[in-house]
Amino acid sequence: MVDLSTKLKDLELKNPVLTASGTFGYGDEYADFINLEALGGFVVKGTTFEPRQGNDYPRMAETPMGMLNCVGLQNGGVELFVAEKWPALRNLDTVPIVNVSGARVEDYVACAERLASLDGLKAIELNISCPNVKQGGMAFGTTTDGAASVVEAVRRVWPRHLMVKLSPNVTSIVDIARAVEDAGADSVSLINTLLGMAVDVERRRPVLSTVTGGLSGPAVKPVAVRMVWQVAHAVNIPVVGLGGISSASDALEFIMAGASAIQVGTANFVNPRVTIEIIEGLGDYCRRHGVGRLMDLKGII
Repeated sequence: MVDLSTKLKDLELKNPVLTASGTFGYGDEYADFINLEALGGFVVKGTTFEPRQGNDYPRMAETPMGMLNCVGLQNGGVELFVAEKWPALRNLDTVPIVNVSGARVEDYVACAERLASLDGLKAIELNISCPNVKQGGMAFGTTTDGAASVVEAVRRVWPRHLMVKLSPNVTSIVDIARAVEDAGADSVSLINTLLGMAVDVERRRPVLSTVTGGLSGPAVKPVAVRMVWQVAHAVNIPVVGLGGISSASDALEFIMAGASAIQVGTANFVNPRVTIEIIEGLGDYCRRHGVGRLMDLKGII
């Protein structure tokens, strides 16, 4: 038997395969394709304190080796999650994680405080790539002070595992990671999407309604692996790697670079069973190479 289990500080996972926020809905959308309880956990779509309608269409576009999106965190708000989504998730034998977003520090705090009242919710993931409306639209996660301010504020109201999702659109992701660690993060997940753009040359206008959007998929994987490797060597908290993972081999790159777990995102749109195939592939790899415990491979690079 191969031991695929892993720990993110106090958070125990049966295997390191999670899903990325915004690509897996609330889990039930994929229940016809996979057994949700086979996953180490999954991150639900971005949740804000108030409902959000998201951006105008078009807000998704295919690109070579990936996709662009500017969905804009469309969701029904935290009260809808509490009333309609959480009851179906709370008894699953896996670890649901709620991605928390906001436009002000106060928004993050209010959302996290409401979620803290839910028995059984073990972890939240802070999306600090959101534009800070009080600072002219600059994302919280692009400065050490901005990132730390959100984490410190949420830490005061959220008593359980606090994961912070880092933006790659920064000068030094290591500095941001250290700042959120010092502010109270229990783990970091990286990377979020890279800022990109596509142009429709026939119509002579941007493809996306917001002009720019987030690039994800296989094209970003080398950047993501590099950043995970850098951060894993710089912080003392667990690192969750994501960005272009679509196979067990991809997942192993992140684990060998220092990740304690991984998230699968864009690949879910292409193959709804990809997470299960990755879990099976990790076990097969370990058996072929005589590895009894997957986490023995963590950080060997």
